[in-house]
Amino acid sequence: MSLTDSIPNNVDLSQDKKLLRALEHWQPGYLKWWMEMGPDGFQRDDIWLRTAVSVQPDGWAQYDYVKMPDYRWGIFLTPRDKQRTIGFGDVGAQQAWEEVPGELRGLLRRIIVTQADTEPASVEQQRQLGKTAPSLFDLRSLFQVNVEEGRHLWAMVHLLHQYFGRDGREEAEALLERRSGDRDKPRILQTFNVPTDEWLSFYMFTMFTDRDGKYQLAALSESGFDPLARATQFMLTEEAFHLFTGETGVDRVVRRGAELSKKDPNGDARALGGIDLPTVQKWINFWFSSAVELFGGEISSNAADYFAAGLKGRYREQQKYKEHLALGDAYEMDVIESGKLARKSVPLRNAMNEVLRDEYVDDCERAVRKWNRTIEEQGVSYRLRLPSRRFNRSMGMYSQHSFDLEGTPISKEQFEARRHEWLPTDEDRAYVRSLMKPVLEPGKMANWIAPPAKGVHGQPLDFEYVKFNRD
Repeated sequence: MSLTDSIPNNVDLSQDKKLLRALEHWQPGYLKWWMEMGPDGFQRDDIWLRTAVSVQPDGWAQYDYVKMPDYRWGIFLTPRDKQRTIGFGDVGAQQAWEEVPGELRGLLRRIIVTQADTEPASVEQQRQLGKTAPSLFDLRSLFQVNVEEGRHLWAMVHLLHQYFGRDGREEAEALLERRSGDRDKPRILQTFNVPTDEWLSFYMFTMFTDRDGKYQLAALSESGFDPLARATQFMLTEEAFHLFTGETGVDRVVRRGAELSKKDPNGDARALGGIDLPTVQKWINFWFSSAVELFGGEISSNAADYFAAGLKGRYREQQKYKEHLALGDAYEMDVIESGKLARKSVPLRNAMNEVLRDEYVDDCERAVRKWNRTIEEQGVSYRLRLPSRRFNRSMGMYSQHSFDLEGTPISKEQFEARRHEWLPTDEDRAYVRSLMKPVLEPGKMANWIAPPAKGVHGQPLDFEYVKFNRD
């Protein structure tokens, strides 16, 4: 592990001068992007951040005050197992690859670029959120997520530079040129072009969209291309905090909404300046239906190819499954035939996106149950729920049809007539944005959100998580 180099790393960059020069050439462009598109207005401030200093499970990070432009973005892979073999697909039991097989070059580059593009996109989406943070605790959490998304970009850019030659260098440059929501050069996946301009959406994004990232990274951590597997394994270590931020953030909004609804004579949390639970439900409907699309089409030849080639496995492939070929097995799914749902058997390999989506939906259901326990503890009868994965889809086989929250087929006209009940309206968004006033005194919290259960890394809630340097 080298932490003092211009680019902290544990991949012996100092021994590969050509690669080091290429990454050092990319670095100024990255820093320019960060200053232009990273958190706006806080680059001179001291943020109490964790920084990766090891890849070992114990003591892998240190905490200290850091100005974000000085953050030590580095390249960290989990230790290599020289005996590792590929654990699935037609290449199962072969030695894991240290170099890119020529015939898989295009597929692997597409996988890496798509994953890489999500990292700067989320930073861009959240650029203005710091100005309306509900507490110093939350402001620090936002910036921790942001700098780690930046490090995840470095992880993928390293792979592009080291293993894909000129094509990889050009792709790395393009990652700094695309912009979330830009009309001419948008980010690759539509979810990462959606504005995230208030904190309820930030918590939903880190809950639902980053949770998709967990399952995508976990599937890639099984990859036969060993450097990709090792890079994503360490990314998952950092990603856990992002998911925690989202899940507990929504829980805190829910708790406060329930508290205020009890205090108001009419049970209206909005009357007391809170976010009411039906509004939270609309945000769940929107962000969940957006995130489930990130897994791809329900029936996918690309997913089958990725699995067969040993590029992308199932979630916890080695721990959960006894058989790793997925040949001759079928997956039962609902399809639309003559305007009605019908059960159909699909070859398992062609349903790998849906297999991964199942894991994701189960995890989201667990979080919703937790939020409902929080509501129940407050003595409020309202209950949150996930919509059907068929609801509000814009891609995949359900996108050409309309469904209600339960996943029942309805007409387009019926959907539009009830859209205001199910999804955020302009008025809903305006109300939530009206609550977004910064609270930046240590230990204080905005009225619309409950305090967290504890501070960060043993610090109290009234710790000065951000020190502002203002002239």
